Amino acid sequence: MRDTAVHGWSARRYATSFPRCESRDRGGTAGRTCFRMLRVYNLGRMSDTLFLSLWYPNLRLAAMPDKLVAVLSAFARHGGAARVYSATVWPVSWSEAPVFQMVYGRGERGLEPKQAVEEATELLHDDYAYEFQIGWSLWEAEVSGAGLDTRWSREERLVRVTGFGPLFEDGTFEQDGHIRIDFGSDAAFLDEEIELDTTAARHAEENVRQLVELTGALEKESGATARLLWSELGESLAQKLAARLGMEN
Repeated sequence: MRDTAVHGWSARRYATSFPRCESRDRGGTAGRTCFRMLRVYNLGRMSDTLFLSLWYPNLRLAAMPDKLVAVLSAFARHGGAARVYSATVWPVSWSEAPVFQMVYGRGERGLEPKQAVEEATELLHDDYAYEFQIGWSLWEAEVSGAGLDTRWSREERLVRVTGFGPLFEDGTFEQDGHIRIDFGSDAAFLDEEIELDTTAARHAEENVRQLVELTGALEKESGATARLLWSELGESLAQKLAARLGMEN
């Protein structure tokens, strides 16, 4: 794959910077095939949902709250909010009603990560999942009805951070990670609905750089030993970015 410069920035260094599945032990899941990154899926350039999975060696349930605090706290240093928007505790499986749910609000109304995690994990069980929402800002394009004028602004999206007990939904953490981060739509990194001019390329580059830096920080600051960036439909963001920028094999 050649290094392609589009409107002044090099695409290859970002297309090759995304976290890959590694062969290290992921808390008892060594040897699993990371099929999500390898499947070939014709998406027709539709938007996809982007996730990051984190694994920790020999993670005990009692250590999960500290990992969640570390992950949530990293957002403020990489374009995110300093406070948690909401917390939800799911028992046994996603089909069950939450046993705890609080919406704190945005900005100063939110709760600091440590306090939010402490409240939610008072009910610490190995078959529960602990979900938190926190704001994260990216450049987003707004196209006028006539399609002639594109306005750019930093918009906050809510990211879901979920810590899984080992028995939740028959061991979801083995496949989805001890902690899973749901970033939402990948559209902000590709901007496929608009022309890739100098402005669009610059904002896409800033969004991708912010994602790369955040995923690295989440792994390092929480002490994860393996990470995997993956999409709901199966095609990696790096592959889609390469296709968007016209990079050749």
